[in-house]
Amino acid sequence: MAKPTIVFGMLDGMVEHLFTPDQLHRLAAIGEILDPRPFSNFDDDRAAAALARAEILVGHWGCPTLTPEVMALAPKLELFAYGAGTVKWQVTYAVWERGVVVTSAAAANAVPVADYAVGAILLANKGVFLVRELVRTPGVKVPLNLSKVGNCGARVGIVGASFVGRLVIERLRDTDLVISVFDPFLTAADAAAMGVTKVDDLDELCASVDLLSIHAPDIPSTRGMIGAAQLALLNDGVTVLNTARPALIDQDALIAELTAGRLAAVLDVTEPDPLPAGHPLLALPNAFITPHVAGAMGNELVRLSELAVQEVERFVAGEMPRYPVQAEDLDRIA
Repeated sequence: MAKPTIVFGMLDGMVEHLFTPDQLHRLAAIGEILDPRPFSNFDDDRAAAALARAEILVGHWGCPTLTPEVMALAPKLELFAYGAGTVKWQVTYAVWERGVVVTSAAAANAVPVADYAVGAILLANKGVFLVRELVRTPGVKVPLNLSKVGNCGARVGIVGASFVGRLVIERLRDTDLVISVFDPFLTAADAAAMGVTKVDDLDELCASVDLLSIHAPDIPSTRGMIGAAQLALLNDGVTVLNTARPALIDQDALIAELTAGRLAAVLDVTEPDPLPAGHPLLALPNAFITPHVAGAMGNELVRLSELAVQEVERFVAGEMPRYPVQAEDLDRIA
C-alpha cells in the first residue's frame, strides 16, 4: 500500500527549526514527503505540483490560507495538521466542505501560556511586581496593601474555561486560592469537577475577586468584554492579567484605571503588539508588560511539532484525531 503524500506549509526554514530529526524521521516512515522545503505561498509552479499530489498538509506559522482557490489545487488533500495554535487564519469553510480533517496544536501551546499565567497569578498576589517598583523607585505610588498580599484565600477570577483556563485551574488546584469562573459554555457539572465556582454574570465575578485572569477567545461577543464598567467594579488593588487577546479589554479604560493608581496589570498581549517606545503602559509602575512571550518559545516549540506529528500518525493508522477542529468551532475558539 502506497504511503500518503506529505507537504509542509510554513515559513521558509521553519521545518528544521521546529521539527526534531526524530519527528521528521517518523513522518518519513509513514508518508512520502514530496518536498522537504516548506511552502509559505501556494501561487507558483512548485506549489501547484506538490498540492496536486498532497494528501497531508503539515502546517505551522506562515502557512498560507487554505482558500477555495488553494483547495481546488489540492484535490487529494485529506488532513491539515496545524502545528501551532489557532487555525482561524489558515482555514476557510472550503476545507470542511471538502471533508478535510483539521487538527490544531492549540492544546500544546496552552501549556506554556498556563505556566506563565500561574506564575503571574502567584507573584501578583504576593505583590512581587509592585514591590519591585518600590525597590526601584522608593515612594512610587502603587496599589499595594501589604496586609492583603499573599495566596492564602485570595480570590482569583478566571474568564474563559479554555484550554489555557482549564490548565490554569488544574495547576492552582493544590493552592489555597479560591477560584471562580465565568464562561457561558461551562456547565455546572464541569465546574464542580474542576473544584471551582461557576459565576453566571461577568460583573458579579469582577466585583468579587482579588485578581482577574483572562483566557477567553477573541470573537465578536468577547471583544471589549472587560470594559470601563467591569474595570470600575474591580476592588482597589486588584490585578488584571491578560495572556489571551488584547481586544478582550478596553485598553484605554484600563490605562485610565492604572494611571489613577487604583488597579495593577500584568499584560502579555497589548494593542499594538508589541508596544512602541514611549507608550503610556510602559511607563506605569503598576503595569508589568511582556511582548507576547507566554506562548511556546525556544525548547517549548517541540510540544507543538510533536502534537502535529502524532496527529499525522493517528490519521495514517486510521485513528480519530485527538484535537480536531470543526467548522462550528471557529465561532468560539481563540
